Amino acid sequence: MTATPTPAAALLEVVDVNRRFGDVAALDDVSLTIAENEFFALLGPSGCGKTTLLRSIAGFEQPDSGAILLGGDDLLGLPPNRRPVNLMFQSYALFPHMTVERNVAYGLQREGLGRAEVRARVDEVLETVGLTALTKRRPRNLSGGQKQRVALARAIVKRPRLLLLDEPLSALDRKVRMEMQLELKRLQHEVGITFVLVTHDQEEALSMADRVAVMADGRVQQVATPVDLYRRPANLFVADFIGSSNRFAGRVDGGVFVSELLGKLPGATDAQQMERAHLVVRPEDIRIFSSTDGGGTLQGRVIDVQFKGGSSHVAVDVAGALTPLLVSVAGTADVDRGDDVALDWSAAVVVSEELA
Repeated sequence: MTATPTPAAALLEVVDVNRRFGDVAALDDVSLTIAENEFFALLGPSGCGKTTLLRSIAGFEQPDSGAILLGGDDLLGLPPNRRPVNLMFQSYALFPHMTVERNVAYGLQREGLGRAEVRARVDEVLETVGLTALTKRRPRNLSGGQKQRVALARAIVKRPRLLLLDEPLSALDRKVRMEMQLELKRLQHEVGITFVLVTHDQEEALSMADRVAVMADGRVQQVATPVDLYRRPANLFVADFIGSSNRFAGRVDGGVFVSELLGKLPGATDAQQMERAHLVVRPEDIRIFSSTDGGGTLQGRVIDVQFKGGSSHVAVDVAGALTPLLVSVAGTADVDRGDDVALDWSAAVVVSEELA
């Protein structure tokens, strides 16, 4: 597993945590360290273990072994209601018969806080999330984005040391989801609470989190910043899961990548000797030009051009490649379907196909 250095002042430590359901290892020796005031994401496909880990931190799952420490204190001996942790559910779980302000105040009232303190804290958090004008509305009269803000306000009004977010934006349409991604990031900085987000949406994780843990088969495959995950994936799973890529199977011999079907290809010069390796080339790193200009690493024919607004995606059929190569260019492409082209690149990474 490849990891970037963990920031100072660690808040949450997950140490060798295991959780099995029959023959299935939902969590397999999972270890993580999350810093104070960090926005951290757990990313992976369904069944990778990310939700089980989140529920274990919250207290709704009991690991078979390992330790979960918050500020050095063991959480596993505490029931969910005694942990300084809040879990914001995917469904929001708002009380339909209560107004916005009563939904937000409910947890504080259950703690027995005085009326004046409850009012002050509710007013403060509703202003923070931009709901001051909607305090008397009930959930049925709110949009999806407004309901999400109410759930978030209810979670942070109790001032937890750690806020866990379980796919919080999945019920929103794309436009509102993008707006709320920015809002969550802003709020996390403003309220100074450590956020741990669970998501299967790579774009969401990369755009919001300071660091991301990519999970597969109950294990952490890599912990890194979004840029490092994209540019320096630890293995083939991470490379395929994060963003789009072109990959070639082969081996590394004397620092040179040799494709099984295409021969020598430009790759990372510091790659170690590997009998089974994959060269990963991002679409935006490929240079495409007319084959009549000469040069190029590979030659092929354009089979499709898609204009995406700010960029264009070009699919190129290359003899010997198992699938068409994807090239991304800024703006409009200077090639058309049927053109003979050459491809070249300098930026690439060599990875192993082995999971952590």
